[in-house]
Amino acid sequence: MKKIFIEETITRIGEEVELYGWAETIRDHKKVVFVDLRDSTGIVQIVGGPQLSEISSEDVVRVTGVIKSRPDNLINDKIPTGKIEIELKDFTIISKSNSLPLPIDTDGYEVDEEVRHNYRYLDLRRKRMLKNLRTRSEVIIVPSRLQRGKFYALPQSPQQYKQLLMVAGIERYFQIARCFRDEDPRADRAYGEFTQLDIEMSFVTQEDILELTEQLFTELIKKVFPHKKIKESPWPRISHKETIEKYKSDRPDLRKNKEDKDELAFAWIVDFPLFTEQSQEDFYHGMGKSKYAPSHHMFTAPRQEDIPLLDKDPGKVRGLQHDLVLNGFEVGGGSIRIHDPKIQEKVFTLIGFTQEQKDRFSDLLEAFTYGVPPHGGIAPGLDRFLMVILGEPSIREIVAFPASSSGKTAVMHAPSTVEKEQLEELGINIHEGK
Repeated sequence: MKKIFIEETITRIGEEVELYGWAETIRDHKKVVFVDLRDSTGIVQIVGGPQLSEISSEDVVRVTGVIKSRPDNLINDKIPTGKIEIELKDFTIISKSNSLPLPIDTDGYEVDEEVRHNYRYLDLRRKRMLKNLRTRSEVIIVPSRLQRGKFYALPQSPQQYKQLLMVAGIERYFQIARCFRDEDPRADRAYGEFTQLDIEMSFVTQEDILELTEQLFTELIKKVFPHKKIKESPWPRISHKETIEKYKSDRPDLRKNKEDKDELAFAWIVDFPLFTEQSQEDFYHGMGKSKYAPSHHMFTAPRQEDIPLLDKDPGKVRGLQHDLVLNGFEVGGGSIRIHDPKIQEKVFTLIGFTQEQKDRFSDLLEAFTYGVPPHGGIAPGLDRFLMVILGEPSIREIVAFPASSSGKTAVMHAPSTVEKEQLEELGINIHEGK
């Protein structure tokens, strides 16, 4: 039995199905309890006994049951699933929700705009906003003229936005995102702009993400690069411990003939340590006196069976991280994310966050108290993937106008100085460093 979306239920009458979603309304008639279950595709009625009264509004739940036709006198013509209902077999409350600080069963125009913005991840659950959001394609981060001297930049902000979309009930997000990297360049990583396929999904396992990615790239290669040969399918899954011991690398080149540019050896590297030891070179160095830094990023979930080790021996905790490796290069990475705020706070503590640093993520932690689904994702780098596929020595060979190793963009001689008037408009002062 595999999870399906609610919109699919109307074609599966008589089948036992597994559904995930948010409890929109609960109608308790003592012996019989009705729950309207909502996902990103619609609403369906669940019918069960008194045990369903354990569910509260906006709890995230898993339901298994049999799809039955409703009696003619109980058909609801106002919703697409109004002719059917789910006869409950079993359910699990995945994530409890606090009482919402604003109503979401209206258009929302009557709610103060500032309140709606403060709880945007809840505001987006309303039907009107979900429809509007699907018309958006990208978010731009720029300096602010209205809030002088401040910038639209949050710690790990793209990651938080993706996760908040899952809290909002979007369930499936993807974007071909243009990103900016401000770090030292190397052959497989260019300073400046790059492109990645950003994917985030709710109610998925790590295996779901790996299978989806594998199908996507296999079909892509068949259609765009038919002369290329994929060495092995399904792609091997190798633990981080094994790949380090056997290949001395966490991105091994598994080709039989490493001179053959048409041979493609994909592999998944999994079971990474959740933490690495802090070092001067580590990005998170200085965030407290902790021994630990996140191996991937601070939102990566630990393996369920390793959670007790967070209190006993954090260095032995394995994370649900997955790196996609191709011919000796990492071409994508992702993870199952933490969705339990207590575990998230624990990870913050283990990596040495002060209370002030934890407070920077207070919006995310609060969002997790209103019913958050298990979720995860991956972000393959399209530039590096093409570099490997085309056999180029540098990622700059497949970018139209790349930045040089010194950070200057081709042709336009940027970055350049800014006029004093532009700086004043943004409330920025520049002081020469030593």
